[in-house]
Amino acid sequence: MRCPLIAANWKMHNTRTQAKELIAALLPQLEGIEGVETVLAPPFTALSTVAELIQGTPVKLAAQNMYWEEKGAYTAEVSPLMLVDVDCQYVILGHSERRHVFGETDHMVNNKVKAAIRHGLRPILCVGEKLEERQASQTTAVIERQLDQGLLELTAAEVQDLVVAYEPVWAIGTGQTATPEQANEVHTFIRNWLEQRFGELIAEGARILYGGSVKPGNVDSLMAK
Repeated sequence: MRCPLIAANWKMHNTRTQAKELIAALLPQLEGIEGVETVLAPPFTALSTVAELIQGTPVKLAAQNMYWEEKGAYTAEVSPLMLVDVDCQYVILGHSERRHVFGETDHMVNNKVKAAIRHGLRPILCVGEKLEERQASQTTAVIERQLDQGLLELTAAEVQDLVVAYEPVWAIGTGQTATPEQANEVHTFIRNWLEQRFGELIAEGARILYGGSVKPGNVDSLMAK
């Protein structure tokens, strides 16, 4: 059985002091909850602080991005070695804001996914279509391209810990949410793609998330799918 995974991407929010306050309020609420994996993705400046605070708990740590080289003259970038050094287990890659605000290409995302896997980090690969692409009935074509290119040259053994996050761009931070049926339709497409590309075992074991204006009021109906 796949263990459900709930990941919280903090984006560009929370100083170290604010992170401490948030973790102090969050951890007691998570006590006794079983059968769900919880992952927190603070900004880079708060990673080490959060890592210390969640040590000894089931909560896992993720970074929101990384570069694919281990070191070098890459001003302002963060390497996979640096993430491992602060006890990250996961890294979010290809988020729509990285793609559409900062110009990351599928090729760049592929390099990052490969580097994460080489260094023992579990990639959370984000895919999703823009509003105009959905309106033009291009959703599955966009998702297929992002999967094809993002996972290019990888083997089934390499992607056994892969997490895919379907995050329609039109639903991120807009207040709009894909209906459970819309999300489920794309999730089904992704799982079928994984089976065709990597085999039934990988497809059945892969966890596919939904992101995009998820709130306490709609999370149950989304998770039910």
